[in-house]
Amino acid sequence: MPKVPILMPQLGESIAEATIIRLQVAIGDTVSPDQEVIEVETNKATMGVTTLCAGLVTEVIAKEGVSYAVGSVLGVLEVTQEEVDRTGEQILDELSSDGNVKAVTGQEEDDDENLHFKTQDGGYHEPVTVEPNVKGLPVPTGKGGAHYISPRMRARMTELGLRAADVSAISGSGAGGRVTVEDLEQFLEHISAWPHTKASPMRLAVADAMRRSWTRPLATVARPLVMDKILDHRRSQDPKPGPALYLLRALALALAENPTTAGYLIGESVVHPRAFDIGVAVQVDDGVLVPVIRNADSKTVKELVEEYNHLVDQARARKLPEDATKHGIATVTNFGTFGLTWGTPIPLPNETLILGLSAGVKRPVWSDETGTFIPVTEAEIDLTFDHRVVDGGGAGMLLNRISELLQEPEAL
Repeated sequence: MPKVPILMPQLGESIAEATIIRLQVAIGDTVSPDQEVIEVETNKATMGVTTLCAGLVTEVIAKEGVSYAVGSVLGVLEVTQEEVDRTGEQILDELSSDGNVKAVTGQEEDDDENLHFKTQDGGYHEPVTVEPNVKGLPVPTGKGGAHYISPRMRARMTELGLRAADVSAISGSGAGGRVTVEDLEQFLEHISAWPHTKASPMRLAVADAMRRSWTRPLATVARPLVMDKILDHRRSQDPKPGPALYLLRALALALAENPTTAGYLIGESVVHPRAFDIGVAVQVDDGVLVPVIRNADSKTVKELVEEYNHLVDQARARKLPEDATKHGIATVTNFGTFGLTWGTPIPLPNETLILGLSAGVKRPVWSDETGTFIPVTEAEIDLTFDHRVVDGGGAGMLLNRISELLQEPEAL
């Protein structure tokens, strides 16, 4: 009977590989069309690899915990000719013991449809394992640091997959405290016996994004926010909006009034946003995902709550659609859920702003109306911004406007 490959699909336009999380079939299993047979993890979400054909699993090449490039053969199905005709799937003649697909019947040597896994000798690629392209190492604090990286040192770091941030705290023995290759080798030998775990694709993606974000001059301003009106309004709603949704809506309205504060500095121009799409940071296992609410300035909290809750649930389940995290202009984050009373959140590399909310704390506040101190729930809102685009005064005025809007939650 004909055999067809199970291939690593293109899971997104910017995704070149994925890591096998769970094999859901074994040799000898029967599968149906569109059945999910392998669960994989990208740097943004977990997704399923499905089959087009119904058939019998005869080879499982993929291994859990290993990353494979798009187009890699992950397994083989034995199917009927009717299934091949129905789906148009390519037929494999045989699969060698090392997992290399040797031939395809009914296809010409130069068929463009085969190029994604054809080798120069006419055979087919083995699954291509991929090393993470962002790596890191723990570093102890030292008096000196790798302020200057020589060409020889940089070449060695490239061989090891290291970035400047990974070695910045190594004490240098060279001239002026310069870190030498020998210093690097001694450090790597020193930590070789330390406990370590492999970083997940999500952790590596967050690390890479934060490294790129920190190439800009970032600053943070903050102010107190009385939360009682927001909390009262939230209790009256069904379904209840998350506290971060009120911030998201207020931020979108404030930016719509003054779009320049969310602009991008490109060369000598500030590029203004064309839509007020605001992301919300959601903590997931070993990382953060940021689903984006589109046109948040044109919808009320009541209109947004179901969409917001659905995206947050999808993010926590690592099931966000590929386009749900793209093209936000700013982000809100509620780090108060962890009991934190202040923070300095960092915006994504493609964003100028991030607005954070701390935990609410009961505090006495003077009331001019009663002439006494009254208890209120007070939180801190923090705005981190790209200082190239926004100055402290502009950031302060934006934060004050957000605070004003939040004191009228029924209007949000």
